[in-house]
Formats: sequence, C-alpha cells, structure tokens
Amino acid sequence: MLFRSLLTTAVVSAAIALSACSDSTTEATPEVISTAAEIQTNEAVEIEATVEDAAVVVAVSEEMVDPSSPEKPAISTSMAVVVTSVVEAINHETRLVTLSGEEGESVTFTASPEARNLDQVEVGDTVTVEYLQNLTIQVLAAVNAEPGSGGVAIAARAEEGDMPGAAIIDTQVEVFTVEEINIEANTFKLKGADGIVNEFTAREPENLKKSAVGDVVVMTFTQAVAISVEEKTAE
Repeated sequence: MLFRSLLTTAVVSAAIALSACSDSTTEATPEVISTAAEIQTNEAVEIEATVEDAAVVVAVSEEMVDPSSPEKPAISTSMAVVVTSVVEAINHETRLVTLSGEEGESVTFTASPEARNLDQVEVGDTVTVEYLQNLTIQVLAAVNAEPGSGGVAIAARAEEGDMPGAAIIDTQVEVFTVEEINIEANTFKLKGADGIVNEFTAREPENLKKSAVGDVVVMTFTQAVAISVEEKTAE
C-alpha cells in the first residue's frame, strides 16, 4: 500500500512538472522542532526498498549527534523517492496527457503552455520523477539572537527543443530561540518568529544539559523535485 501511494503521488508530481514549473511553500510546525530533543545516536541508518512491479525506489537516511558527545544537539533526516512512469496517451493538439505506472495507476492532465517541449513527447516515452526531502535541526550557541524565518525557491527547465525536464528546489528556514530549560521537569520552551512560545518535553534529557537559554534552534527543510523524459527505446 505504501509503494502504491508513493507511485500515485509521484505520477501526479510528474503531471505537475510537465504542466509547468511552480514554487511550493512549506510551513514549519512547532511539533517538528521537538525532535531536536530526541537525538540518541550518531550512527547513520539507511533503508532502501524496491518494488519491481511498481518501479519505485525509496531511500531513507538519518544522522544524529550522540547525547554523550559534548557537541550541541543536531539531527538530519532525508528521504529520496525515485519513480518511473510511462506516457500512455498524448494529444499534442489538446495537450492532454495520460501517465501510467506499472501497476496501473494513472493520471490525466492538460499540459499548460509553459510545457514548451511537449511536442517532443510520444506514447511509450519514460518519465522519471526524483523527489528529495531533507530536514535538519541544529542547536547553536548565540548571543542576543532573535527568532526568524525565511525561504528560497528555485526552478529550472529544459531548453526549448529538448526533451521535457524540470527541477524545483524549495528551502525554508525557521529559527527559534530557547526561552527556558527545566532540567528537573525535562522540558524546554522555544519562541518562534511569530512571538509564540511553546513548551516541549525532551525525549533525551542529556541534550537539555548541553543546551542553554539564549541558544537558537535552526530548522532547515528542503524539498526538491526533478523530472526527466526519455524517448522510447526502439525495438
């Protein structure tokens, strides 16, 4: 069920990318920040699963700072998904395109004028979608720091006359200030850019001992989607 869901999502992403390049915005939630207190190991964990029929590859990795280390808490997690689908039908006049996965999932959409290389696409061509998501949380020492937020999005597409291709990268950064640490209660409070202070329970008490009021928690969330189209191999 997981891989079927990923396949459907990726096929839809391919439709969006073929239709037009667009920016995306991700809103950070305080709940995600609480994972900064969950650092338990410095070992990297990698999981890769493949389903031949669904043409889906998923890779997940995680790196953490050991609580016994004198370094301040930090964690980085990544997920990469690669999905391939096939052009099942295309009408160059109406710009109606249907993509299908190997398990039968399909999506039909109308490509916008921004998809300037649609004339290069034919039935049987292979569409590959690569999706990457990364979340990094770091606790850093700071002096008179203030919370804040910002982001940047970059989009690019293939040159006119080439096979369709597009890439979108969106990075959002949220900076929180540590307002209070209660070692006995195993809790801490963070203040966000909106001025709201939220309290969290640390799942790894040792991390609280390495942090201090006035430190900043920097959360960087990046999403990237890349799409490429390859011509059908001649039989």
